[in-house]
Amino acid sequence: MEKNRLLHEVVFSALEAYNKTRSPEATARLVNISEEDGIVVIEFEGSFCLTCGVRDWVEDYAYILRSMGCEARLIEYREPGDNEFKRLGIFKLDLCKQGD
Repeated sequence: MEKNRLLHEVVFSALEAYNKTRSPEATARLVNISEEDGIVVIEFEGSFCLTCGVRDWVEDYAYILRSMGCEARLIEYREPGDNEFKRLGIFKLDLCKQGD
């Protein structure tokens, strides 16, 4: 149970850090956490900085997770359909460690 609590804490802390530093160009919100396999689905919305590449904005969430002691990687990236601005990032988290 401790592992699941830590997973939720780090996911929400990373969301808070992401939104604090990336908003209003991009905002992120949790769609789903699969505690069994460490899969986290995050929805990203915003105007982004298109010259940077939108995928980079999504991958930034993995970098924030890593800075918090998680092995994290983007395993899938979904582009929006017509007239949509939202993107989905699907991340795999392993070895989330409690901070000092």
